[in-house]
Amino acid sequence: MAEPDKSLGRKILGFFVKEEEPAIATGTPPAPAAPRPSPPVTGSPITPSAPTVASANVGTTGAIDSKFAEHFADVLAQNNPPGPDYFEFRETLRSLSNLGLPEDKQFQAAWASFKALGGGSDPNILNNTANGYISALNKDREGFSKSVENALAERVGGLQNEEKRLQTENNALAKQLVEIQKQIDANTNRLTAITGEILEQSTKITQNRQNYENTFAHFVNQIKDDIAKMAQYLK
Repeated sequence: MAEPDKSLGRKILGFFVKEEEPAIATGTPPAPAAPRPSPPVTGSPITPSAPTVASANVGTTGAIDSKFAEHFADVLAQNNPPGPDYFEFRETLRSLSNLGLPEDKQFQAAWASFKALGGGSDPNILNNTANGYISALNKDREGFSKSVENALAERVGGLQNEEKRLQTENNALAKQLVEIQKQIDANTNRLTAITGEILEQSTKITQNRQNYENTFAHFVNQIKDDIAKMAQYLK
């Protein structure tokens, strides 16, 4: 599949998040399921400015991560079909958010604008394309989950195997002559270092996964909110 239009990706990104400050990308870059391709975030899909993109901090809770937000925007841009669809509707909806209209009027006005663009007269067009975007995000999530498991197995698993091997070796060395005490001490020092490495690698990978999940939930919940409102208001 061809590379997505970067301007389209930035526009789609703006539908879900805004950047008030330059974001600092941290952690492991996302592994796409296809070529370039937190608690759940909820809120009115009418609001054009979703939570500001946050840089990731090493910790135990996820955040809306700028690199994942940009990655998801690219995934959605790659799966954007020709002609008006859910995103054109959402863009219009976003532009109406500051007019003080009731929510149902905003959806209905956006729907009228969508039809005027030649987008069709069946609201299922919006539902189908919105669900198509969720499917694209879910597919990407599957690929990312596999990459996380591979990273854990390769980085942390290797260190844990080394830890077990050295502990077994130390148990044997402890029963031997005093002359090998230096080797025991060297291995013990390495074990101390490994403990820190395991904590560091586990924390980074876990944080990266949590940031991905929170960003994923943020995107999907906004789309689902719109789908629910479209079903409610566009009859």
